[in-house]
Amino acid sequence: MSDPAALEAIAERYRAAYLAHDPSLAPISRHARFSENNVALPFPDGTWDTVAEELGPALTLVDTRQDSIGIFTAIRMHDVTGYLAVRLGVAEGEIVEIEHLFSTPRNLSGPPTPIGPVEEFAHDPDLVRPVAADERMTRDALIAAANGYFETLQNNTGDIRGTAFSADCTRIENGKSYPEVEKLFRLGRYRFNERVRDRAFLVIDEPRGLVMARGFIDHKGVMDDYALTDGTAMRSLFREPHSWSLLELFKVKAGRITAVEATFIAVPYYMPSPWNPAQRWPAQPHEG
Repeated sequence: MSDPAALEAIAERYRAAYLAHDPSLAPISRHARFSENNVALPFPDGTWDTVAEELGPALTLVDTRQDSIGIFTAIRMHDVTGYLAVRLGVAEGEIVEIEHLFSTPRNLSGPPTPIGPVEEFAHDPDLVRPVAADERMTRDALIAAANGYFETLQNNTGDIRGTAFSADCTRIENGKSYPEVEKLFRLGRYRFNERVRDRAFLVIDEPRGLVMARGFIDHKGVMDDYALTDGTAMRSLFREPHSWSLLELFKVKAGRITAVEATFIAVPYYMPSPWNPAQRWPAQPHEG
């Protein structure tokens, strides 16, 4: 088990190395596994070569039990801005796993994807605050609340399944804010979500009540017209098989989700994560 400050320091060094295009500035294993937008890549590659500036603000969470780190921030490449979520796995003081998911207006496809301007983006300030002792939850309870969110999102009929929300809970998707989270779930707004699969709970920051999760939302494209629970007629945006890939952050305290932040992109239908156990990785070590 690592010290939280040590993991925070590794996260800072990683961000500095990434912006400098210089892996030697961070304790990155020569055999680190790296993926970006669900593609296993040799390291360094992808945005490691193209990032020009971190626009931030950066939010970091750490999990001392499984030595993992989560980072949510915004970046610029040339004149293209977007949102970046990072998951780092650490072993014996070295970064051995690097997972990136980044979204920009240029790499989002399929039905219109929410994305907000980075100039107006800010994390909910409560995300980084420690949870009061009387509102703090166990690790298992934090994971259960986040999983209940996905259960509610999957085949969303208006029922809240295995979780609860604060009255002011807001979800931020790619920098765009959506208030009234529970109200939209109870309306069955997301009825077109066939399944939320391959869920993994990657970073559990217990003192701050934070859970970082990976998952995929699949739309079969079968549904056409549907009705909200209040009778409002709707038409699904998804007209053909389609999937979202996501890294999502939940703040949970006193049994309720109080804030949600997600970075997600469109991917080929039913695309798997390269972090599935059967994935084969580029063999060559990087120069560090």
